[in-house]
Amino acid sequence: HRVGIVKIRTMVKNEIHALIDKHGLRHECSDRFGKRGVEWLRSLELPPLDRLSLDNHLTHLESLNQQTERVDEEIHNKAVEDEDVRLLLSMTGIDVYSALLIRSEICSIDRFPDYKKLVSWAGLAPSLHQSGSVEYHGSITKQGSRMLRWMVVEAARVAVNHDAKMRSFHERVKHRRGDQKAIIAVANKMLKIIWFMLTRREPYASRNEKRYQRKLNSIAA
Repeated sequence: HRVGIVKIRTMVKNEIHALIDKHGLRHECSDRFGKRGVEWLRSLELPPLDRLSLDNHLTHLESLNQQTERVDEEIHNKAVEDEDVRLLLSMTGIDVYSALLIRSEICSIDRFPDYKKLVSWAGLAPSLHQSGSVEYHGSITKQGSRMLRWMVVEAARVAVNHDAKMRSFHERVKHRRGDQKAIIAVANKMLKIIWFMLTRREPYASRNEKRYQRKLNSIAA
């Protein structure tokens, strides 16, 4: 739900940017959507139709911000109570929101008798083609949970910049197959590790302990 709200909010902001740029207007405020930025936007003298459009966008944006705050509070409350979320937070690249989304998509790890079933369900398993006695592994199947696949791939993009183990793996694959396929390979690897973490009830072995504690403290506050 939060992902959907954020996407709509981004679209509304882009509409506002386009409207302001159309009139060549600039403001020294670094954040157009902070308190000072919104005050500036509301004070602009524009043609009647553009003024009406901007006011509608700002009202919509305010409503979306309020919805996001309510969802964030609900997310925080759920994260505190969920042991799976706490385990997922130990992995580099996963924050509170992605942990809850991954948790909700997986539901119960007992649904997956081995990590291959989980990876396949997320659509991150390579497709398999056979010609005679020869098997060919192609691109990922993209079947199953689109949301889980998207979230783990996004987590992989973060992990390769902050996790030495994932970065090293990414570089090896990237050298042979290119960056995008390397990111998918990292996501595949992360999901395998997640299966073991949730099955064995153990945090990520290569975790950054200080970063992990900061995440735990953020949901305990």
